[in-house]
Amino acid sequence: MDGDSGSSCVVGWIGYGPKFDQLNFSTLSLILTLSHSPSGIGFPTGLSLNHCAAHYTPNSGDKTVLQYDDVLKVDFGVHVNGRIIDSAFTMTFNPVYDDLLAAVKDATNTGVREAGIDVRLCDIGAAIQEVMESYEVTINGKTYQVKPIRNLNGHTIAPYQIHGGKSVPIVKGGEATKMEEGELYAIETFGSTGKGYVREEGECSHYARNVEVGHAPLRLPKAKQLLHTIEKNFGTLPWCRRYLDRLGEERYLMALKTLVDSGLVTDYPPLVDQKGCFTAQYEHSLILRPTRKEVLSRGDDY
Repeated sequence: MDGDSGSSCVVGWIGYGPKFDQLNFSTLSLILTLSHSPSGIGFPTGLSLNHCAAHYTPNSGDKTVLQYDDVLKVDFGVHVNGRIIDSAFTMTFNPVYDDLLAAVKDATNTGVREAGIDVRLCDIGAAIQEVMESYEVTINGKTYQVKPIRNLNGHTIAPYQIHGGKSVPIVKGGEATKMEEGELYAIETFGSTGKGYVREEGECSHYARNVEVGHAPLRLPKAKQLLHTIEKNFGTLPWCRRYLDRLGEERYLMALKTLVDSGLVTDYPPLVDQKGCFTAQYEHSLILRPTRKEVLSRGDDY
């Protein structure tokens, strides 16, 4: 899957009206078609609405319907032999949000432009913040300065691990750690009309095997069986409850809670800013070659 075909097709398909579970299955089917292999899914497709900035994908039976006034973040990824490309864009239908999207897109492109070998991560964060905060958006007669969501970051990507060891801040004051040759980065920024800070809230859909916990005693037979299913089908890549449904797992919520409580599985609940605000996201993956940087997810649309 290349950036031109993948992102353009996903952007072109989405329209308001479909239920979220239908939207997610259609997006997933598209990614599978473009990557030619079910193993090419990098992580669950994020479909976060309005004040929810990240980590939301519909569980089975979700009745949410995409509306004209919604702000939808689409965060998706594919992998080839564990090499992940992570990308995201924001969709709106009401042009009132255009300046919000422009701010975040400009901030992400600034991060991509500033990235390079020996560049300090804190300098990228400062540049991103300066650009994003230069924008304002007027919604329903009220004007907001666009704020970076300060506790969300970009990150390195490691083989079969969507989050590597380094974080790329989107505000000033981060670590002075330098980027290095050969590293793969996801440069992502989030902007908000709210507080610019997210917290965990709502029903969880995203999970991943915790690579730092190799073993824990499990008394519940169903939990042991579910862990085997997770390790066999997903390894260390993130997954969602809908994937378990598709594999034929039933009545697994207690077993899943047991795995989370034991530390073998990490849950990633939705991340939300204050209710009533709007958030946007853009993201690109890039690799630092010896003589240049290559943006792996760039397409004609974003």
